[in-house]
Amino acid sequence: MRTTDLPSRGVLVTGSSRGIGRAIALAFAERGDRVAVHHAHGRADAEQTLAALPGTGHVLVQGDLGDPTAATTLVDDAAAQLGGLSVLVNNAAVGPDPQNVHTVQDTPFEDWAAAWDTMVRVNLLGTAHASWAAARHLVAAGAGGAIVNVGSRGAFRGEPDHPAYAATKAAVHALGQSLALTLAPHGVAVASVAPGFVATDRQAPKLVGEQGDALRAQSPFGRVGTPEEVAAAVVYLASPEARWSSGTVLDVNGASYLRT
Repeated sequence: MRTTDLPSRGVLVTGSSRGIGRAIALAFAERGDRVAVHHAHGRADAEQTLAALPGTGHVLVQGDLGDPTAATTLVDDAAAQLGGLSVLVNNAAVGPDPQNVHTVQDTPFEDWAAAWDTMVRVNLLGTAHASWAAARHLVAAGAGGAIVNVGSRGAFRGEPDHPAYAATKAAVHALGQSLALTLAPHGVAVASVAPGFVATDRQAPKLVGEQGDALRAQSPFGRVGTPEEVAAAVVYLASPEARWSSGTVLDVNGASYLRT
C-alpha cells in the first residue's frame, strides 16, 4: 500500500517550525496526513515548514506552551482547523544551549531557578496540558489515536550542564507511561522516543572540530542522528501497527547509550 492510500489523519506537531519538529511534520504529510504546524514565536520558520508540506489541508497554529491556557487552546484550534485530531506529537521543548547552562556548582541561584522554571513550564507542563486537551478530543471521537512524546537520551544518562532538561524529559517519559495506562481502554496509544544527539541546524556549531568528533564517537556508527530518523520512529509509534507498543520509550540514539 502506498502511503497516499492510507486514511488521512489530523496530526498536531508542537514545535514544528524547525529541526526535529519540521522533519516530523514532513513525515506525516508524506504519509498523507493533514498536519497542524505549531510555533510559539518563530512564525516565519513555521510558514516555511507549512509551505514545504506535500498534500493539502495543513494549517498553522500558535501558542506558548509555557502558558497553560495557550497550551490547551492551541490543541482545540488545531482540532477545529484540521476537522478532527487523531495524533498529537509533543515535540516542543526548551533544549540545552550555551545560554541556559545551569550546573549546580557554578550557577547563581536566580539563574538556576529561572532555568528550572522555564524548562518545567514548557517541557513538562506544556506537554501535560497539551496531552490533557488532546485526550479529550481523542476519547470523544471514539476512533482511537495516538500521543507521541519526544523525550531524550539525557533522561537516562543525565545532563550535568542542563539537569532541568534531563529531569523534565524523564518526567515526560513517565507521563507518557501513565497516560498509556489511562487511555488504552479508549484505543489511544501513548509512547515516547528518546533521541540522542541529532544534527539539527541549531546544533550544527557543536559538530565542528574536536567537539564534533567526540559527539560522533559516542555512537559505534561513527555519526550522530538525523531529524528524519527521529521522525520515522515517531510516525511508526503513531501508527495503528504500533498500538501494542503503547507505553514504550523507544531509544533512537545509534547505540550511543544502552539502558539495562
